[in-house]
Amino acid sequence: MHRFFCAVPEISGDKIIINDREQIHHLKDVLRAKPGEKVILFDGRGNEYVTEVEKLSDTSLLFKIKGKHIHRPVKKCQLTIACAIPKKSKMDDIIDKLTQLGVDRIIPLKTERVIIKLDRHKEILRHERWKKIALAASQQSQRHVLPVIEPIKDIREVLSACKDVDLKLMPTLSGERKTLRSVIKSAKPASVLVFIGPEGDFTDEEVALARKSGCIPVTLGDLVLRVETAAVCVASFLGLYENS
Repeated sequence: MHRFFCAVPEISGDKIIINDREQIHHLKDVLRAKPGEKVILFDGRGNEYVTEVEKLSDTSLLFKIKGKHIHRPVKKCQLTIACAIPKKSKMDDIIDKLTQLGVDRIIPLKTERVIIKLDRHKEILRHERWKKIALAASQQSQRHVLPVIEPIKDIREVLSACKDVDLKLMPTLSGERKTLRSVIKSAKPASVLVFIGPEGDFTDEEVALARKSGCIPVTLGDLVLRVETAAVCVASFLGLYENS
C-alpha cells in the first residue's frame, strides 16, 4: 500500500481532495495509483488516513476515507542538530540520515571554517531541496511527524536563540571536554541541541562563544570524524539513550 504525504488535506465529510500539482503528479504519474487502490495519506503532523482512490485527473485527486489514525508519539527528548555545511552535496545525505534517525529539527549551519559560500538565492534553493529530501526520507522510514528543516543560519544566530534548550552540546577536538555518555546520563534533558562542526573543527572563538551561551564541549572519542559521520554518530547515540 502506497504511503503518501499530503501537506494540507482538504477534507469534506468522508472525502479528501488534493489539488496540488506536484502531489498529483507524484501519485498519478510516479506511483501510478489507480481508482479503487488503497492509499495511506499522512499530513506530517501525526494524522494518518487510510483511503481509497476514487478519481484521478490532471487537476485533482479524490479519495474516500476508510479510517483515521492519530499518532502522537511521546518523546523523552526533542533533538535538534545544527550541522555545519560540508563540501559538495554531503548535506543532502546528512538531512536524509538524520530524518531516518528521528531527529526533530535540523539546522544547516554557517561557521567560520565552512567552505561552501552561497548567495541568498542559492540558500533558498538548497533549503527547498533539503525539505524535499526530508519528506522522502520520512515517507521511506514511515515517520508520522516531519522534521523541521530550518533555513541556513549563522552559528551566532543559533547560539543567541537557544536559551530555552535544556542541554546544549558542542563536540570539539581540543580543550577541556566531557564524554557524551556522562553528560547525557547526568542531565536527563527534555530538549537537546547539538552543534556539529566543519572540517577543521570550530574556531577557538566559536567554542568560547558557545561556552558563554551554555554549551558543554564534549568528545566523540579519539578518532577524527567527518562531518556527516559525527552527525549520524550523535543522532544514533541520543536515539539509543532515549529508547533505553
